[in-house]
Amino acid sequence: MIEQHAAFAFTEHWVSAWNSHDLDKILSHYTDDIIMESPLALKRMPETGGIVRGKEAVRAYWKMGLELIPDLFFEVHEVFIGIRGITIYYINHATGRKTTEVLYLNEEGKVYKGFAYYN
Repeated sequence: MIEQHAAFAFTEHWVSAWNSHDLDKILSHYTDDIIMESPLALKRMPETGGIVRGKEAVRAYWKMGLELIPDLFFEVHEVFIGIRGITIYYINHATGRKTTEVLYLNEEGKVYKGFAYYN
């Protein structure tokens, strides 16, 4: 099970990376073989079927997102802890969108699989 301290530390670094808009910092939280599933990926990259595979493909997807939302700013509201991962509930103040991300972490504390859900 993920320890509370580790979950909160991960989340603090993760949200800081996103709010910095630095793709290398953001991607440092993910494995090279990351699999991300997102309704926005389906909308922005329909050829993926909403599932983006591999760090370089995720980089391209998130680069597009940061360009489309240059004032992106996440505010974390809740962190939920599971056995192999965490769920982060946050609001993107640039869009007003409420989001949860379910992130599965490996032994090194890197995300190998993630699911984004939007309101």
